[in-house]
Amino acid sequence: MPKACNLFADLPSSAPAEIFERLDGNAGILIERIISTGQKTPDDEWLEQDRTEWVVLLRGRASLRFEGAPQTRELGPGDYTKVR
Repeated sequence: MPKACNLFADLPSSAPAEIFERLDGNAGILIERIISTGQKTPDDEWLEQDRTEWVVLLRGRASLRFEGAPQTRELGPGDYTKVR
């Protein structure tokens, strides 16, 4: 029987960089826990990636800014969005 795990276990209060933990996946999907303690992409850079993400925020707040978008997308607990 699979072991039960908790997304809120072992959360650091701070970290020098985001923490990425693979939870599950296969060739077409990756499920990971990303722990951020205030990190952000520098203001003069865009984060670019080759895959589409579906992001859900469980705690705290996050601001996402997309190239070409007129304003920042604000996320709170329970909010989710698709990121290309």
